[in-house]
Amino acid sequence: MSYVLLNDQITERKNVKIDMEDRGYNFGDGIYEVIPIYNSKLFTLDEHLDRFEDSARKLEIKLPYDKNELEKLLHQLKNANKIDNGIIYVQMTRGVSPRSHLYERDSNGIITGFSREMKFPEKPKQKGIHVFVTEDIRWLRCDIKTINLLGNTMIKRNAFDKQCQEGVMHRNGNITEGSSSNIFIVKNRTLYTHPASNLILNGITRQLVIQLARKNNIQVIEEAISLQQLKGADEAFITSTTQEITPIRKTIGDVDATFQIGEITKTLQQSFNKYVEIHCK
Repeated sequence: MSYVLLNDQITERKNVKIDMEDRGYNFGDGIYEVIPIYNSKLFTLDEHLDRFEDSARKLEIKLPYDKNELEKLLHQLKNANKIDNGIIYVQMTRGVSPRSHLYERDSNGIITGFSREMKFPEKPKQKGIHVFVTEDIRWLRCDIKTINLLGNTMIKRNAFDKQCQEGVMHRNGNITEGSSSNIFIVKNRTLYTHPASNLILNGITRQLVIQLARKNNIQVIEEAISLQQLKGADEAFITSTTQEITPIRKTIGDVDATFQIGEITKTLQQSFNKYVEIHCK
């Protein structure tokens, strides 16, 4: 039996119905978070909920209750479904109103969520992946974690059609991020990644990797990475909640290059695993 979250209730999935004039359904007018679960613990929950609140503020959607109540409900959702390792997905739309492009400010959002048992993929983290490098076709507010992800999904589909596991995007000749990940490169033992701006989503795993790198005395430079810099990198990897730290072995498309899974990538993977162990005992 699958239990889900609907506003302030944990209920069976069969009980949930979405109105056809919900603005999330009509406009993609909403936000979401994906929170990892390790050893029955919600990992980096505060950071995810802080970003959820930030996205809501930027879109002028009002949370129907405070962050503490949402945190309690997400724990109840995880327990109801008996999840040991997996994810919680939570989203909020602006709610139901007659279809119109003009939205009302600070209307109470409708929150839904589900939890799912999932194995975090080990083989890609050990062997690496291939990525397809292509133009970034998305809008200019990528810092908002919106449910409107059509550009991302089109790029992901295109990448898989070319036997790649991820799409890596560039805008005006500079790498921004992956279709569902952030991207890092290593050159001369220095870590580079695009700065947290409106052109990327400031990933929670991204933030943690930067923190772990500095603890390991690895220099981090947050600046735009050119296509040429990607081609000449010593190492490259992506980060995300579900992919953790996954090395890139080959790029095709607008950049053709191959990479080794190097010392910096391996060090950060080990540090990430230790961090999870410590915080999810």
